[in-house]
Amino acid sequence: MTARSVLLGLMVAAVIGSAVALVYARHEARQKFFAIERLHAERDELNIEWGQLQLEQSTWADANRVEQIATRELGMSFVAPRDIVVIAP
Repeated sequence: MTARSVLLGLMVAAVIGSAVALVYARHEARQKFFAIERLHAERDELNIEWGQLQLEQSTWADANRVEQIATRELGMSFVAPRDIVVIAP
């Protein structure tokens, strides 16, 4: 073997090695891209659910609704001004 054929063999090995590295890097990049897209979709679904839960909470916590339930189901009522006692410190 001459030095020229050894150099040629090393260059061929380097080209094949870099080609394999390129294929691996592109494969990894695609996998990471798909993972990011899945996470974005999950984030969007969670944001939608969060908005729905906030709307539901505001509906359940509405002052008129709470007052109606307190009056109707629990028999509660506002205190008459004559029944209020103020205690001095």
